[in-house]
Amino acid sequence: MIKQVIVDGYPYEVTLIGSGAPTWVFLHGFMGTGADFAQIQPHGTCVYLNLFGFGPDAPVVSDGTLFHMKHQTQSLAALFKALAFPPVNLVGYSMGGRLALGFALAYPELVAQLILEGATAGIADAVDRAARQVADNQKAERIEAHGMEAFVQAWEALPMFASQKLLPKVQQTFMHQQRVNHQAKNVANSLRYMGTGAQPNYWPALAQLAVPVSLLVGQRDLKFQGLATKLLAAIPQAQLKIIDGVGHNIHFEAPIKFTEALNALND
Repeated sequence: MIKQVIVDGYPYEVTLIGSGAPTWVFLHGFMGTGADFAQIQPHGTCVYLNLFGFGPDAPVVSDGTLFHMKHQTQSLAALFKALAFPPVNLVGYSMGGRLALGFALAYPELVAQLILEGATAGIADAVDRAARQVADNQKAERIEAHGMEAFVQAWEALPMFASQKLLPKVQQTFMHQQRVNHQAKNVANSLRYMGTGAQPNYWPALAQLAVPVSLLVGQRDLKFQGLATKLLAAIPQAQLKIIDGVGHNIHFEAPIKFTEALNALND
């Protein structure tokens, strides 16, 4: 079932599959869509959505500040309430993981479990955070100047995504087309206002995180293994699972293993 839910004038496209408990909500990464998780169908009700500003049919958002973390978490809370969700198992990948973490800190009563895949709590050092914000702003300017195709080609060449080149061509083509088909203005503003440099530094708040957290990271994703180890030490109710043979995007590279890992959380 596909629904369109209007929150503060913005049309969220939501796909619901399955039935019963638990309710899983999947938040995709930067330049992704809800279709990222199409093969991930754990037991219960699965909810896939395109995040604010993303998707080929997303309207261009004229006010870039609406991409800020606070606005997006508020919008998600309104969306969940409009759909009458019970407390959800919230699954966030990369950028979606940062958003899921921010949401769980702001609205713990709406979250039963938090599952973070290849995610971080932000950049703790103020100087490093400012430098990252400058770098993200420069990327945003390149998108607006040269378009999505040139930016995506450079993005896909990052070492973090090297393992995706081992996937079948049909999967690589799907991911490439998904990335290039976003609105360039929205992608640029996502970097400016919701990039890792712009988001709040959540590390000091992790001790107050009031929901169980599962950290999933790919065995080839060494950078995020290090971050996951730090998250594990900082979060009171946390567990870490490393998925063999995959990189940063576990659910896309190994959907069966990822689904099994989610189902195991409710056994």
